Amino acid sequence: MPRVFLDTNILAYDLDAGSPDKQRLAREALSRPDHEFVISTQVLMELYVVLTRKLRPGLPDAAAAVVITSLCRLPVVGTDAELVQRAIVLSVRHQLSVWDALIVTAAREAGCEELWTEDLATGAELRGVRIRNPLARG
Repeated sequence: MPRVFLDTNILAYDLDAGSPDKQRLAREALSRPDHEFVISTQVLMELYVVLTRKLRPGLPDAAAAVVITSLCRLPVVGTDAELVQRAIVLSVRHQLSVWDALIVTAAREAGCEELWTEDLATGAELRGVRIRNPLARG
């Protein structure tokens, strides 16, 4: 079963009723039983902020905490000093934001074949991880 790393935006759209088309596409992608999904501590923290501060209407803190707790059943890549250092090298080498580089580096660390995100170019490959946007039409 292929391992797929989920970026924050894919998980956020799953809960964003304000973007019904993207919500539907995120839900379809996340309901696939033929993938093992992986996240990171960065994704968990970013998602909590999105759910409580950026969604309109936002979720109450306690409800967002329940969502985060439920996601902790997935494999979670921890962010440590070595991961940050490798991400900085990738950021400089490929002119990525350090946050995107940290996501790519975590995906690589977890042995993921794909990274699902809408923040990077679909079809690109970084450090052996293919980028895919499951929210793109077509």
